[in-house]
Amino acid sequence: MRNTTSNAVSIIVPSLDEAEGLERFFAMLSAQQGVRFELVIADGGSTDGTPESARRLAAAAPFAAQVIEAGRGRGRQMNAGAAAASGNILLFLHADCALPDPLALRTALDVFTQTVAAGGSHRVAGHFRLRFERTDSAPSLPYYFYEWKARLHRSGCTHGDQGLLLGRRFFAEAGPFDESFPILEDVGLAERIAALGEWLLLPAEIVTSARRFEAEGLRERQTLNALLMNFAAMGWDPFLAELPRLYQSQDRAGRLLLGPVLRLIARLLRPLPRRERGRLWRETGRYVRSNAWQIPFFLDVRRHFRQGTPVGEGETPRLDLHDRIFDRLTDNGAGHRATALLVWIWFRLSLLREPLTPPAARNPEGNGS
Repeated sequence: MRNTTSNAVSIIVPSLDEAEGLERFFAMLSAQQGVRFELVIADGGSTDGTPESARRLAAAAPFAAQVIEAGRGRGRQMNAGAAAASGNILLFLHADCALPDPLALRTALDVFTQTVAAGGSHRVAGHFRLRFERTDSAPSLPYYFYEWKARLHRSGCTHGDQGLLLGRRFFAEAGPFDESFPILEDVGLAERIAALGEWLLLPAEIVTSARRFEAEGLRERQTLNALLMNFAAMGWDPFLAELPRLYQSQDRAGRLLLGPVLRLIARLLRPLPRRERGRLWRETGRYVRSNAWQIPFFLDVRRHFRQGTPVGEGETPRLDLHDRIFDRLTDNGAGHRATALLVWIWFRLSLLREPLTPPAARNPEGNGS
């Protein structure tokens, strides 16, 4: 184990069928310089030999590493990893991420510890600057937008694929990760961190694979993410409980279908009392209106994309104007109801337009399944 600094960090990684990318991940960590760390891989029941491959690589790694077995579910796995870790600073990473800069961990820890010392509070958490690794190297406005959005500290912008660095003491206060559902484990913790302390944008980039977006479709995946965030914000557990089973029934290597997801929502809404349905739509209107800032932000980002501005380095005048005026004008009952109506119209139209089966599997007569 490297011992160039006294600031030990435990890197915690949940794994599920990640054997193919483990050598690359261990090589990336082995290239990190100037920092002492341990690696804890918490496996959730892989069937592709991930634990065995991880143990083989751990035995030859220039840092301490262990593999533990945990119940399936990213939140459960990361909580188990944190319990098994020995460091006083915790860094949660995904197995398909990369830190291209060999000094990424060193500089992140320096900025993190300096911020904690300067502020006199341990309630600080950091995340890296997100960049997507894509099969197509051509510039892409949607990916540019999401990379820039991930560098903001607004509600709903910080997720696990950006890495999460915080002290064990703060994790004990803000955590643990929610284990109720196998999804959205990072959302609740990110919100509690923002409520209790402050977020810090770390200087290095973290690269995450865009494989899921490319396979499932960026529009489809982000629409599903928005639905998840909305229902998680209002605490509508029936949808959060049903969705994983529906999602697992689809071919993960193919295009994500929104049709079955929207019909699941319609089916869950149908038996509810009218008042409860109305409440859910009003809460949806409230949530969507609170995220309307993304429209002017997108317009700002599009201008910078066309100008070739590096991600995150330009001014956002339209977003600033929204925050000063439009947000205040619409954050009321009328604004929430108007937004709910617009979302309801989108939902009804999408129920008609989104397919239930992949194109190749549809009825050749063109009349659906």
